[in-house]
Amino acid sequence: MRKIIHIDMDCFYAAIEERENPSLRGKPVAVGGSSRRGVLTTANYEARKYGCRSAMPVFKALELCPHLILVPVRFELYRAASARIRSIFSRFTELIEPLSLDEAYLDVSHLSTSSAAIAREIRAQIWEETRLTASAGIASNKMLAKIASDWNKPNGQYEVTEENLSAFVTALPVGKLWGVGKKSREKLAEMGVETCADLQKFEKVELARLFGKWGIELWNLCRGIDDRAVSPERTRKSVSSERTFAENLLSLEDLIPPMRRLIAEVVEEISLKHSDREIRSLVVKLKFADFERTTAERAGNIPDPEIYEELAAEAWKRGRGRPVRLIGAGVRFADRKDEEQLDLFEGLA
Repeated sequence: MRKIIHIDMDCFYAAIEERENPSLRGKPVAVGGSSRRGVLTTANYEARKYGCRSAMPVFKALELCPHLILVPVRFELYRAASARIRSIFSRFTELIEPLSLDEAYLDVSHLSTSSAAIAREIRAQIWEETRLTASAGIASNKMLAKIASDWNKPNGQYEVTEENLSAFVTALPVGKLWGVGKKSREKLAEMGVETCADLQKFEKVELARLFGKWGIELWNLCRGIDDRAVSPERTRKSVSSERTFAENLLSLEDLIPPMRRLIAEVVEEISLKHSDREIRSLVVKLKFADFERTTAERAGNIPDPEIYEELAAEAWKRGRGRPVRLIGAGVRFADRKDEEQLDLFEGLA
């Protein structure tokens, strides 16, 4: 039986800022957002009580929590803490799959010690060496381990065992399943499906008819079956989000609100899955009513909404007033080799 641990740091960026500046403790703190038009990278638990969350526009967060303390992003500091935490992981296994600066999967199947004991020791060493807390999920596969890591947050852990597996899975909302997004949740809700227990009532053939190949995957996932391996090598060159409009947009001003929502989606995905990556450039794509497309790109290391608006204006100008049917926004990452060289040079400085 596989033994997978998912380690998730608690409000990582905000926790580091509180560690560096103890006067912030006990106060609502959010990281990110250089202006009211920016977005939050993360928020601590005090801020979350007011509804603040990652990828939320700053102006909205301040409406919810007027006394919110905004702290600028310091990725160099977060990367240094993340590197130290990963060095702790490597004491236990070489099978480490980082998802972002603040979370990772560990395959400890080769160790005879219980998974729960290993997770407790990892969390203890993280606290001792960084003064940061982590939560852990332990299970026989990645999906269940990741879900379980949220169960006793902050600074706790939960194990999905063979004995509690059935009860754990059947009670899960389907939105917790790997790969189930907003549109999938809406379609499932229309079918009367809210929990995995509801989804288990459908035959595999029926789910395949409704969802194609993904339906077969859903049949497995709602039963807690996930065969994905912990993969140490994960490289992605870019992250983007796009939207096709039912009616074409006729002005540059019409493009801005949907583009801001796309930027928020990109920021959220980066913070959740790719915050260990160096951003090389920002990109805006437009597709016009005649299906011709253009891409505007600029070097930059932070998803700044103002730069995206300038890129949108540049792309719009190329269209010479043609209506727009699709807009996309995203980032390109630096090559891993470039990042490694940069880390080396910083280490020698």
